[in-house]
Amino acid sequence: MRTVIVTGGNSGLGFETAKKIAKNQDYKVILACRNPEKAREAVGKIKEETGNENILSMQLDTASLASVRKFAQDYESGDNGRIYALLLNAGINGMNSGLTEDGMEIVFQTNHLGHFLLANLLLPHMEADGKIFSTSSDMHDSPMGKMVWEGTEALAHPSEDGKKSRLRYSFSKLCNLYFVYELAGRLKSDGSGIRVNAFNPGFMQTNFAPVDKARTAMVKMTMPKRFGDLEKSSDAYAELVVNDELAVTSANYYDRSTTAIRSSELSYNTANAKELWEASEKLCGI
Repeated sequence: MRTVIVTGGNSGLGFETAKKIAKNQDYKVILACRNPEKAREAVGKIKEETGNENILSMQLDTASLASVRKFAQDYESGDNGRIYALLLNAGINGMNSGLTEDGMEIVFQTNHLGHFLLANLLLPHMEADGKIFSTSSDMHDSPMGKMVWEGTEALAHPSEDGKKSRLRYSFSKLCNLYFVYELAGRLKSDGSGIRVNAFNPGFMQTNFAPVDKARTAMVKMTMPKRFGDLEKSSDAYAELVVNDELAVTSANYYDRSTTAIRSSELSYNTANAKELWEASEKLCGI
C-alpha cells in the first residue's frame, strides 16, 4: 500500500485531490491539516465517497515550526511506513498579514518555510521512487509588474512597506518553485530516485481565496490563461500521483494538467534558489 500525505487536505484543491487518490484502494491518504475538527470531517467524507478506510488525519500548521516538527515526530513514531507521495499543498492568500509565533511574515512561512522544513524532515521516510509536489501558482509571475528578488530576509522579516506588499503571495509561490528546482538538483546529485515537481491549479473559486461570481467572470475575461477549474485541476493532480507513467522526472512545472510548461524566467535563477535554500535552513535551524 502506498502512503500519500496531503497538507491542507480538508478542503478545496487538497480535499478533491486527496479524494481522487483515495479512490484507488491501494493508497493510504493522510490529511495534514491545521484544524483537527475539519480534518476529521474531511476524513469521514472521503471514506464515505470512496469506500477506502485507509484515510486518516494528523494535525499540522505550517505557520508554526514547532507544529511541523511535531508532525514529523508523530509520523516517525507511528506505524505509518514509507511515504510514496508528499503534496505540499496547504497555503494562505495574500490578504493575510502579520507575523507568526516564530516572528516571520505569515504568508512566507505558511506557504514556503513550513513546507521546506516538513519536506526536509520527511525525506528520510520517503520511498526510493517517491514523488514530492509543491502547489505553486502562475501568480509566481505576478501580473502586477516585474518582480525583483531582494533575498530571503526581505521576505521573512519585511520592512513596514514589505508587510503591506501585494506581492507577498507571488513571492511565496516563487519560493515554491525555487524549492522544487533546488531540491530536484540536490537529490539528483545524491543519486536519489525521488521526483520533485510543482503544480499550478490556476485561479479558482475555493475557500482558499473566496471570490464572487462577478470577480470570477472578470478573471475569465481579462486573464483567461490564469483561470483554473477545481474538477480538472484536482483530476490532473491526482493523476500525477497515481499514474506511474507520469511525473517520472523532476523539476517540472505542471500547469492545470499533466502537461509541463516553463515557469517564469525569474524562477530559474539558480543563485536565488540556492540563497533561499541556505537562508531557509538557518531560519529553520537545520
